[in-house]
Amino acid sequence: MLQLMRDGRPRTRAELIQLTGLARSTVGARVDSLLAAGLLKPAGESRSTGGRPPVRFAFNPTAAVVIGADLGATHATVGLTDLDGTVISDRTVELDIASGPVPVLDRVVDLGRELLKEAKRSRADLAGVGIGLPGPVEHSTGRPASPPIMPGWDGYDVPAHVSAGLGGPVLVDNDVNIMALGEHATVHPHVDHLVFVKVATGIGAGIISGGQLHRGAQGAAGDLGHVAAPHGDGVLCRCGNVGCLEAVASGPAIVGRLERAGVDVHDTRALVDLVRGGNPEAIAEMRAAGREIGAVLASTVSLLNPQVIVVGGLLIQCAESLLAGIREVVYGRSLPLATEQLQIVAARTGGHAGVIGAATMVIQHVLSAEEVERQLANLAS
Repeated sequence: MLQLMRDGRPRTRAELIQLTGLARSTVGARVDSLLAAGLLKPAGESRSTGGRPPVRFAFNPTAAVVIGADLGATHATVGLTDLDGTVISDRTVELDIASGPVPVLDRVVDLGRELLKEAKRSRADLAGVGIGLPGPVEHSTGRPASPPIMPGWDGYDVPAHVSAGLGGPVLVDNDVNIMALGEHATVHPHVDHLVFVKVATGIGAGIISGGQLHRGAQGAAGDLGHVAAPHGDGVLCRCGNVGCLEAVASGPAIVGRLERAGVDVHDTRALVDLVRGGNPEAIAEMRAAGREIGAVLASTVSLLNPQVIVVGGLLIQCAESLLAGIREVVYGRSLPLATEQLQIVAARTGGHAGVIGAATMVIQHVLSAEEVERQLANLAS
């Protein structure tokens, strides 16, 4: 019944009886329990057909708050949301993921506490914490699994560390997976098949299939950056392999080629500025990178047949050049049936995709039928 009420539409007890087919006494008891837990709230009165007007009830997204943390290679964004995933406030700070789990996670905990304090919410109001990491994660345990750019993180108990500082539950996933969740929940909630591609320091993909995030057997699904690129022969990747897409089409790879060509560009942000400023060499390299990504995505389109491919990450600030290269190859190489209604678009959640996705991961967990039943049972006891 709570899932039904999460659409935001206020309803009376009589409407809930009609929609669910449950007995009047059952609906009444459930409504009372959800009101006591704060998950429902009165929302005015319905029009009377004679006698006292019936009271309407609605989902209460302010019943609790969630902390979502999106950790990248060089930055962290930590946000506070309500139970609808609406961002209340956030912080973005520079942070080196390679400095190890203890200083990085301590900083996340500190930022989370600051956000709670500013919002005048306590740890008792915290439903949970969601974290996205820039590397493979065993989702069932929340432990990173041999992440190539995260020395010292392999097997580290991230949930235990963060829970000790903020409380739990603490859920952890790959950063691109949570971005896919965020974009799907916010922009494309009615799309059942979506692929989110992050192009920044690295390249990765999050896959929504049948409306659900697809993680694979060990949580390694979507590792797009380490698929062999068409023109990657002999190019060494930081994972130790050669020819990976990330080694030829990520931000650092493009920057390296431009520097060798004599262009003054020192990092990915400077690359973005060059493209936006109309530098022809940078624009050409960006479009070429889009074609490399498109060649790999063409196989993904044939395999998964998504309705939408969303491209995000730092380089999407050069959306026109990057998307042009991706579309050129995907639409040219994939079968017409797979591309007839396929949209390839830039992410619209901007810097909030990861925070919203991390919060969504927690919200889906704490508002699942099993967890709500547990909460109500604890409240009753």
